[in-house]
Amino acid sequence: MGLAALADAPELAPARIAEGPRVRPVRPRVAIETPQLSVVIVNFCQWKNTARLTRQLRNCEAVRRGAAEVVIVDNHSPKSDIPRKLRKLSGVSVVQFGRNCGFARAVNRGSNRSRGEWVLLLNPDVTVHPGFLDEVLEKAQRFPAIDPNAGVIGFQLRNRDGSRQASAGVFPNLFRTVAGLLVPRSRRKCQHRPLSGRQQVPWVTGGCLLVRRDCFEQLRGMDETFFLYYEDVDFCRRAQEGGWSVWYEPALRVTHHFPLHTRKVPPPLRLVTRHALLAYARKHWSGWQSRLLGGLVWTEATVRRALAKRRNDAPAAECFGLMRELVGDVLHGREDATAAKIRYAAAFLSEVAAANDGKTSDTPSAG
Repeated sequence: MGLAALADAPELAPARIAEGPRVRPVRPRVAIETPQLSVVIVNFCQWKNTARLTRQLRNCEAVRRGAAEVVIVDNHSPKSDIPRKLRKLSGVSVVQFGRNCGFARAVNRGSNRSRGEWVLLLNPDVTVHPGFLDEVLEKAQRFPAIDPNAGVIGFQLRNRDGSRQASAGVFPNLFRTVAGLLVPRSRRKCQHRPLSGRQQVPWVTGGCLLVRRDCFEQLRGMDETFFLYYEDVDFCRRAQEGGWSVWYEPALRVTHHFPLHTRKVPPPLRLVTRHALLAYARKHWSGWQSRLLGGLVWTEATVRRALAKRRNDAPAAECFGLMRELVGDVLHGREDATAAKIRYAAAFLSEVAAANDGKTSDTPSAG
C-alpha cells in the first residue's frame, strides 16, 4: 500500500469586479480520504488518561487534515460517559470488548479497524508534545528511503521527571533472565540506548511502537497467546525472522508516566507477567531452557504461596497456587487450562490499572 499522494489543487483564477477590489486566489482545502497513519490506543480502566491523550493527538495537524486517525480499543472497562464523547470527535473511533481480551488481541482488533499505511501503538499513560503525530508521519514517509525493509520503529521514552526510560533491548534468554534478577527492575527487560542517532535494535517496547502495515499483516498481527507483556518482544523477533528490520529513533520522544517497573506487582499481575515469560520461552527457547525456567517459576510460586499463608493472605496464596499449576499448563500446551487461569487473574487487574487514571500530564517531561 503506497502513501496517499497529496496533489496541490489548482488555484482559482483571480477575478476582477468592475470598480471593486481584486479577489485573492483561493486554494480549496485538500481532503484526504484514507489516513496515512493510524494511532491505536488500548484502554483498560484509564478513560481519563485515554481522553487526555486523544485530545493531545487531535491538536496535531495530521489529524485535523485527515492524514492520521485515532482508534481506541477498550478492554471492558467500567461504564463511563467518556467513550460516548470520544465517538463524537472527528478522526476518532472507539471499539469496546465485552471482556478483557488482553493487549495483543486488542491491538489486532484496533489495527484491523484502522486504515493507515503505518500503525502507531500508544499506551494511555503517555504524554506527547504538540505536533508529535506530524513528526511521526514525516519520519514514516522518509524511512523507506533509509531502509526499504524497515517494519518496526520505536521512539525515545522519558520518565515523568525527564530522565531517560529504557525502551529497547536484546532478546531474552535463560541466562539474561536469571541474571536480570541482580539488576534494578527498570533494566531487566529493557536497556538504555545511545542517543547519538537512529540505530537497528533487536526489539522496542510496545508502549510507543510504529509498525508498517505490510509488516503487521505479513505477521498476522501480534500473537494473541500473550495476554499482557512480551508480545512486543515476540512481534519484533518474528518481524526480523520475516525479513523486516527494527529501528530505534531517539529524535522523537514521549513521556511514559507509569511503566510496569515503577509499580507494585500484586499476585494477579505477577501471574500474568510470569505467563508471558513462560509463553515466550516455550515458543523461542530450547526445550531444556524453557523447562528450567518453568522450574524456577514453580519454585518462586511455592515460596510466595508459603509466605502468603504465613501472612494469612488467602487470596494471594490461592493466586500463587494457580501460578504453580500454570507452569505445567504452559509447558504442556494446555491452552484451555492456561486461559482459565489468565481470566481468573485478569478479573483482579481493574483496580491496578485504574490507580493511575487521571494522573498523566498535558505537558511532556523536560530533559
